[in-house]
Amino acid sequence: MRPKPTDVTASLHQEDAGQPPYLYPDYVATRLRAPKKPLIILPRTLSDTTGPAYGRDPIGELDNDLTSQHSGEPLGERIIVTGRVLDGHGRPMRGSLIEIWQANAAGRYTHHLDRHPAPLDPNFSGAGRCLTDDEGRYRFVTIKPGAYPWKNHHNAWRPAHIHFSLLGRAFAQRLVTQMYFPGDPLLEFDPIFKSVRDADARERMICSFSIPIITICALILLMVIVALLNIVFFWLPFFRICFPIPLKGKG
Repeated sequence: MRPKPTDVTASLHQEDAGQPPYLYPDYVATRLRAPKKPLIILPRTLSDTTGPAYGRDPIGELDNDLTSQHSGEPLGERIIVTGRVLDGHGRPMRGSLIEIWQANAAGRYTHHLDRHPAPLDPNFSGAGRCLTDDEGRYRFVTIKPGAYPWKNHHNAWRPAHIHFSLLGRAFAQRLVTQMYFPGDPLLEFDPIFKSVRDADARERMICSFSIPIITICALILLMVIVALLNIVFFWLPFFRICFPIPLKGKG
């Protein structure tokens, strides 16, 4: 839980250095959002606590595959996003609801407030959800989102990212964060990413690229087969010249 804010919100120090401050001046929107006076604690009911963004209906078969929710395939680079949800003691969180939302490959959200002139993709809605398994694992099939401009400062562009909402054992246990991609040059200029002042915490927000071992083995086997076929087709004409095969005549 964050400490109570003071009148000088810019000097707040979080108990967890991985959490961004209420006020981060480079992230212009926080200048209006950050409280300037101590918080007043109000009693809450169950209806006041945060809940799933996409309803409480049962999860559908294609909810975690954002590339198969329409009649056609979406544009863009197809990726698999997978990981594990662990509690503070490193134990897997089973049955945790994870929701994601993102822009399409052109950097456009399917939202009426998104005025970016990039094209919408009729085959991509940009939202999905799933439950973690017994080991806390989750898996989404989607496309890599594009960067897009925003009005934080002059010529501001947000790096490619995917929004995550993770619900723990209750709706009140909710973490909202973003996942970024390695090697993105826009990260160094993004005030939302930089507002997390702990360097190690920022690194944990960047995904890592990996290929399953079985996929690597299949690729190696395919390369070996292609190489052998090339050798056979290259030497076949010379083999026929040196070792002609007599044709049987009709008798």
